[in-house]
Amino acid sequence: MNFYSVRDLRNDSKGMWENLKGNGEVIITNNGKPAALMLDISEDNFEIMLQAIRQAKAMIAFNSMRSRAAANGFMSDEEIEAEIAAARKGE
Repeated sequence: MNFYSVRDLRNDSKGMWENLKGNGEVIITNNGKPAALMLDISEDNFEIMLQAIRQAKAMIAFNSMRSRAAANGFMSDEEIEAEIAAARKGE
């Protein structure tokens, strides 16, 4: 994996594009921290790649929510049913 700063992106975009074509991915950093991931994709696999990235982002969000729930304690089945019933009543 190769890293390019935002400044490198401006000053050496040709080198970055060549690296992207050769290695398939480039990380862009801002103030030394990863800020963006660039992937080499083709017209043929654009939709598949986009779907895969969206699924990965959703899984990351789901795992994050699951970790927070575990840290805060899980609700019992009865508590869940009570919440559903309250929501249905508009409480």
